[in-house]
Amino acid sequence: MYKVVENRIRKALKHHIHERYKIDVPIVLERPPKLAMGEAASPLCFELAKQMKKPPRVLAQEIANSLKPIEGVARTEVAGGGYLNFFFDRAQFFRAALEQAGHEFAATSAKATKTVVEHTSINPNKAAHIGHVRNAVLGDTFARLLRHIGRFVEVQNYIDNTGVQVADVVLGFLHLEKKSLNEVKALAAAPKFDYLCWDLYTRVTQHLSEDKSRLELRNQTLKEIEEGRGDAAKMAEVVATAIVHCHLRTLDRLGIDYDLLSRESEILQLKFWDAAFEMLKSRNAIQLATSGKNAGCWVMQLPSQRDAAEESKAAENPDAPAEEAPEEAEAKIIVRSTGTVTYVGKDIAHHLWKFGLLDRDFHYRRFHKHPDGHEAWVTSSDRDDPGAPSFGHAHDVFNVIDSRQAYPQQVVVAGLRALGYNQEADRLKHFAYNVVALTPRCAQEMGYEIPAEDAKKQYVDVSGRKGQGVKADDLLDRLEINARGEVDSRHPEAPEAERAAIGHAIAVGALRYFLLRFTRSTIIAFDFEDALSFEGETGPYVQYAVVRVNGILRKGAEQDPAVAVENSENMQGLKNGALDPARFLASPDGDELWELTLLAGSLDLRVDIAISAQEPAILARFAFELAQAFNVFYHKHHILSEKDPEKRAFLLLISALVREQLVTTLRIMGITAPEKM
Repeated sequence: MYKVVENRIRKALKHHIHERYKIDVPIVLERPPKLAMGEAASPLCFELAKQMKKPPRVLAQEIANSLKPIEGVARTEVAGGGYLNFFFDRAQFFRAALEQAGHEFAATSAKATKTVVEHTSINPNKAAHIGHVRNAVLGDTFARLLRHIGRFVEVQNYIDNTGVQVADVVLGFLHLEKKSLNEVKALAAAPKFDYLCWDLYTRVTQHLSEDKSRLELRNQTLKEIEEGRGDAAKMAEVVATAIVHCHLRTLDRLGIDYDLLSRESEILQLKFWDAAFEMLKSRNAIQLATSGKNAGCWVMQLPSQRDAAEESKAAENPDAPAEEAPEEAEAKIIVRSTGTVTYVGKDIAHHLWKFGLLDRDFHYRRFHKHPDGHEAWVTSSDRDDPGAPSFGHAHDVFNVIDSRQAYPQQVVVAGLRALGYNQEADRLKHFAYNVVALTPRCAQEMGYEIPAEDAKKQYVDVSGRKGQGVKADDLLDRLEINARGEVDSRHPEAPEAERAAIGHAIAVGALRYFLLRFTRSTIIAFDFEDALSFEGETGPYVQYAVVRVNGILRKGAEQDPAVAVENSENMQGLKNGALDPARFLASPDGDELWELTLLAGSLDLRVDIAISAQEPAILARFAFELAQAFNVFYHKHHILSEKDPEKRAFLLLISALVREQLVTTLRIMGITAPEKM
């Protein structure tokens, strides 16, 4: 509701200034540091004064005296050297906030453009780990944020089923394990196949590092997979498909859905890459290197972020060899000298399809049904299942990929620009985040051997190649066991299924909130003790605030059905004026209740900021602040024993407002608020 009133103020100021002064200035609104200064303030008179050659305070007084009434604003005052301070109509704000609270996602307009959010994108060669879960939770929450405001969102999950990581597992089965295709099929049908591949991948990494000549075997395996020939290609299909199903089952536990799984194999088989390759060559966006370390490769010449510094060094020492980070050198290579396409090359082709810039499309098949009934489709090279939605043709694209992939993402953008697609390049956003590491204590709990010097560090890096990391299913299992223990001790009389559901909701809430409360640029040092804590800034703390409100509202209704919020008696009284919020919100005695009301009614503002900043942590912080504020309110006001029936009804309505806003906030974060804990 806060943003609604704020927008009315912006619109009124813009119109008034244009009409009165024939000038347009930026309308900036700020939150005053003290409630006594109002709920919104604007410094626009300082900018206006520069053009009007008048003192800012004089202009502010003129505007305050002549500004027409604004719905939801009780009065406008001048403060300081020329600020305009706006005081909300508290009673009206409360009524409107309560009326709007708890609404489902906004309806998507039929004319809305499509936003594609691609997230998760785990290499299908091993089990998902905690780092992958951070990606998925961030992407899922951002998609939910966009849907909450009515955006048309398509969630994609890119499956790199022809890449080096899959090739290494196939190499391991064929040459280390000496397994036949049928034997691998049997293994893939058994439980925990992703765990088996986790261990095999680690062994293959060690095997290749012991003798660099063995890398040729990897190259041969990779080429066979990309070209779709032989047992290697057939085995890669079996391995990747089975592990994608494992990943989806894992992520279903966290309530994460997808619309489309776009597979790399179809980009090759349907000649997406061939079309993109011809486009890049015809526009001279890539060149064939004829000498140097990249001889025989097709490369894209790009300005490095360090070029200016390197040019300066070269001027000082022209004989010094040029330096280039390995990841930058690799990112510039679009086709290797062996003829295989790099990940970034295929990614350029994929993004041309995402924006509808290729003259071809995938076929689509049904692949997986999520627990909520939502169907995930997968790309296919040979047939369509009926009823497939229209995929791709995005207006905006957000790629949730960790910050280490910043340079390859820049290469994709540069590829679009080199082809003349500048608008699409501008609308391709890298939703970057930092990695999840382990605390040394956590690494030791997992049985990893870490050097003595690393034991003193704040965190130990996760390494899929070394097999170091917390598997997502192991983590969820431990969280659920811990949560279930708490539930069993508190509600031993509850049915088994109910206790299991509550334990699951608490575990998911704990994990999702833990991963969301850190800003995207923060390295998360994962630790079981921290994640399992139910105190402080955690998911269970927020969930318990909802449980507490539910208990208050339930007991209030039992004591006196006339003040039951659930039967809308009080809502009707609020609408027809029988219950006057102004009596309890008027300053100064009502300031404390107004602070809670204002905070609860500010969810729309926090959602807007979170989307603008592409920072879900803002939403997590709001949930904690509101839960914390309610707990202070709960301990100060004896709601159920309040003697004044009208005030008791009002306190119950504030509680209901908080509950609806918390439930909505948690829902956007993918967290369920259980009935009891």
